[in-house]
Formats: sequence, structure tokens, C-alpha cells
Amino acid sequence: MAFIFITGSTDGLGRAAAQALIWQEHRVVLHARSQHRAATLADLSPRSAGIVVGDLGSAAETRAVADQVNAIGRMDAVIHNAGIYTVPNRSPTPEGHASVLAVNTLAPYMLTALIERPRRLIYLSSGMHRGGTGPLNDIDWTERRWDTTRAYSESKLYVAALALAVARLWPEVLSHAVDPGWVPTRMGGAGAPDDLEEGHRTQTWLATSDDPAANVSGGYWYHRKRQEPAAQASDPSFQDELMAKLAETTGVTLF
Repeated sequence: MAFIFITGSTDGLGRAAAQALIWQEHRVVLHARSQHRAATLADLSPRSAGIVVGDLGSAAETRAVADQVNAIGRMDAVIHNAGIYTVPNRSPTPEGHASVLAVNTLAPYMLTALIERPRRLIYLSSGMHRGGTGPLNDIDWTERRWDTTRAYSESKLYVAALALAVARLWPEVLSHAVDPGWVPTRMGGAGAPDDLEEGHRTQTWLATSDDPAANVSGGYWYHRKRQEPAAQASDPSFQDELMAKLAETTGVTLF
């Protein structure tokens, strides 16, 4: 039985992963963006190991989430599932894309640094990370014109590089990036072609399995098969440059 924290577990892939792990009798700590969203976990909360609340678009609330998790206890695994494609009810703007960066990249980075180090870390990336090549001097989109697809792709490139940097620099931790596919969630849309059930199986497997394949760190996965990520994600020089930029942006040092 493992102790597992899952960000963004009120719906979609995060909720599906939480349900599967609870059914397997693991101790799962749930996460909701707000108290209002936490109410949607009423059916899972009695069987969970707790619920933490905080908006990962806010640095202060991300710190509070880390504090809440640490107060519950040391996790065996953390699944960094929470993510957004655009900011709801807001036209695409550099400010909106900075929020995408905050949720998809800065929050996983900060939580990795601030939560007591678990044995396993799983980060949700996307196949779209391959279109994310971009200048690290403008990761928060303060200088560029808006481009929703590019901003999302960049954020997912960064989180894939984060996962692989952790694997390289923390050899005692199993760290992986996962492409869950384009699945029919609130973000993916009802017409998404991939299977929702298949979309969460890789991360739950990586969080708990004794399978030798799941116990070799530094993988980029799609439906329980290792794939080759974008070259930048695997490049130690890019990883180091990105980690320095994220430390500068957040004021939190990971390595």
C-alpha cells in the first residue's frame, strides 16, 4: 500500500487515477483548486487520506499546498497531474499564457522542491511538447504575441525536461514524464480520440508497480510504452538552463 498525492484530482485524468488507486487500497491524498471544487470529491474523500486545497496558478497557494501535504506525511509517490490549456473565460493573452506556465510548469517545479522527497515522481506532459521549442528568456510570454498552442506546448516541454532532470540529478528517485494522450476530459473535449481509461493507467502503474520496466528512472511514456521525447527535453544543457530559469522565476531552488 503506497501513500500517493495527485494534483488536480477533482476531474478528468486526476480523478480517474485517484479512483483507481483508492480501489487498489492505496492511501491517496486528493487536491482541489478551491473549497468549491473540493466539494466534488465528496464521494472519494471518505476513502482518501485527505484533501489539500490551493490554486496552483498562485505561487503562495502552491506553497500552501506543499505545506498541507507535508503535514499529512511523506508520500511514496506524487503524480503531477494538474494542467490547463488556456485560462477559462479569458481571451488568449501573454498574461493568460503566464498562467498556463504557472500551473503546468512552475507549480510542479515548486512542489517538487517543497514537498518532502518521495520515492517516485510522475509528471504529465503531452505529445504536443515536441512543438514547444522556444526561448527560455521569455518563458512567461511577456515579450511575445499570444499563441495558445505554442504556450501550452512550451509548458509541456518544460515539465518533460523537469522530469528527466530529476531522474538525472536525484538517482534515488524514480522520475518519469507521461503523455496521457488526447483524452475526452474537460480540457481535451468530448471529441478527443484517445481512451480515458488508458489515459491514466501509465501514471498509476509508475506510481506503484514493482515491474522492472517501471523501476528504471528517466522514462517518457505513452500508454505504458517508453517513447523518445523531444531532443531538448533529454538534453542536460537545456535541462540545466531551464532549472536555473525556473529557480530565478519562482525564487525556489530545486538542485
